[in-house]
Amino acid sequence: MAKNIYYRVCPKCHYQRQKTDNTALDICPRCGLQFSKWLQHQLQVDKVDVPVTTTSSQGLTQKLFDTLLYVPDKIDTLDFYGRVSVWLVLVLWGSYFILLDLETNIIGYSFMHRVNLIFHEAGHVIFAPFGWFMMVLGGSLLQLLMPLIVILTLVLKNRDNFAASVGLWWLAQSMMDLAPYINDARALELQLLGGGTGADRPGGHDWENILGYLDMLEFDHFFANIMDITGNLLMISSFVWGVYILRLQYMNK
Repeated sequence: MAKNIYYRVCPKCHYQRQKTDNTALDICPRCGLQFSKWLQHQLQVDKVDVPVTTTSSQGLTQKLFDTLLYVPDKIDTLDFYGRVSVWLVLVLWGSYFILLDLETNIIGYSFMHRVNLIFHEAGHVIFAPFGWFMMVLGGSLLQLLMPLIVILTLVLKNRDNFAASVGLWWLAQSMMDLAPYINDARALELQLLGGGTGADRPGGHDWENILGYLDMLEFDHFFANIMDITGNLLMISSFVWGVYILRLQYMNK
């Protein structure tokens, strides 16, 4: 329909074609406009003018990056260098944890183990109303949930991504802290809170109970290594996230 109208009425000079005109149907007898080229040009213009719309997945990905990489427009110089100092300490301390062998449980004598232990024991109490299995699992579960809650709060509410990277560091360390305990589910050699080992206190070892209940006790070393490796990767991710946020903040300093 549009082509027929354009052939009869020139879109440039608005000349209405007559039956006596001898020029080709594709050319205006008055101004010489070639309709096919004009239409092709219009289509190219339309392609340029049409805004590029992103898919929902691309939009969500971009929103996620914008949220995780947000930094304020201006940051205090003293505050910035204080954060740099914190990052350096966490890199050195975190690298020490990464290099530890989970089978030695040296990590169980660190300061952070005592911090994690508070939430571990609280988890048994908090999840007790949900049954025996959740009570036993609740210790390890809350030990990991607390740093995760901290990360989400700092990202979504406080909008402090550097502090959130410190929360990710804590989550990674907490996972590495759990690995030796999982690894000990059959050996029962680690000292438990209150004295004695799992062998001395039947039914007192969380991960013997958890994996035994699931009939997966023979996979204790496998799950321990998965937990430890995941912790290592998250620890490295916290280094990268933290330094990238510092770089962005340096540009706004």
